[in-house]
Amino acid sequence: MKHPIDPLPAFLAEPSKIGGEISVTGKWVPTCSGGRFRKSAQSNDMLEEWEDIHASARADSGVMSTEINHAVGQDAVLVHHTFESPDALVHYFSTTATQHMAALRSVAKPEIHLVRGTQIPDSVTDAMAATTVPASFGELLFGYVTDDYRQPDPEKAIAVTAKWTGKDTVVSPLTDLEYWWQRVGTDAFDLEEGLVRFEAYRAKGQDALIIHEVFNTNAELKYHLSKGTAEKYKKDIDKIAYPECYFFRGPVSWTIRTYSRFMHLPATYSSQGSNYSRPGGTMSDGTTHDT
Repeated sequence: MKHPIDPLPAFLAEPSKIGGEISVTGKWVPTCSGGRFRKSAQSNDMLEEWEDIHASARADSGVMSTEINHAVGQDAVLVHHTFESPDALVHYFSTTATQHMAALRSVAKPEIHLVRGTQIPDSVTDAMAATTVPASFGELLFGYVTDDYRQPDPEKAIAVTAKWTGKDTVVSPLTDLEYWWQRVGTDAFDLEEGLVRFEAYRAKGQDALIIHEVFNTNAELKYHLSKGTAEKYKKDIDKIAYPECYFFRGPVSWTIRTYSRFMHLPATYSSQGSNYSRPGGTMSDGTTHDT
């Protein structure tokens, strides 16, 4: 059913401070999977390769932040990078990523990577296409960030990045997706104080949205899933779309993992591994409290 989209409330329409920053969050798994209770032989090699990449990324002046997060309950890693501009991303993928790709691909394979920015120029899509890493590129539609973009406590905060794709049986899946996620953001602003960042991105060339949310604590995320806007609107969104992936970064509790399974979310959870952020932080991940 096609829903008329209401005008955005002021807090969702406020211009973003992200500027030219581009964020990439993605998943890698070993080329050979391990058993249910053990990791594969390639798992340690994959982690070593990513530690090498992490060290190189830190030395790249255009990389504002980088994380190598170990998946919980899966033989995988979630990686996250923030670049200061499209040109910085292109430089990284044409140098550091290219230099390490052969060694990494010998022990690991990429799953979907979610790329976010206010605008995604063709140079970015071309650079990532050259690596043959599967990716979806989202341009900012609407959202809000509280506390003047300050980063919440990384020891407690949970970042959730997801992709929702419209069903082929729906006449206007993108319009319906935008309608329902606008409802989520509008209600959450008042109902969920601990949801400190909510952003919806339109996936280029697809009937899909990329959603990025940051919660102060596990308790706030639990409320969101069990009593808040996720619980309120998921059945409506399920009718017109399906979740392609959900990436959780941060100290996710077992109760959150249980709730998300009940909601049939294709989730990957990760604990923080090696990480780096430029002094002062970023607008995409949050500025640090000492700035």
